[in-house]
Amino acid sequence: MDALPEYAERVLEVAERIPPGRVMTYGDVAEWLDEGGPRQVGRVMALYGGGVPWWRVVRADGVLLPGHELRALRHYRAEGTPLREATAAAEGHTPRIDMKRARWDGGGTHI
Repeated sequence: MDALPEYAERVLEVAERIPPGRVMTYGDVAEWLDEGGPRQVGRVMALYGGGVPWWRVVRADGVLLPGHELRALRHYRAEGTPLREATAAAEGHTPRIDMKRARWDGGGTHI
């Protein structure tokens, strides 16, 4: 496999550091790296994130990644990630991540 772009390596390193049961948003990762933005982080995760705990890098609203909800949900439940159960009116009736309880600040150690 070709070497990953340096930015992609850095994003994936952050994803690997997020503890089980916790999450960071795409914007959190960009802010933590002090580089790029949510879209750039999302692009890296879409292209290269399959080998890291991709389910721990999430949308700021806590909505599960479209098309990957059930796979992600299995990981969240296995890791004890705080979830907000869906209401009957919620689209697809899938829970959301409880961002207030699940969000991780990176522990203060930067790469």
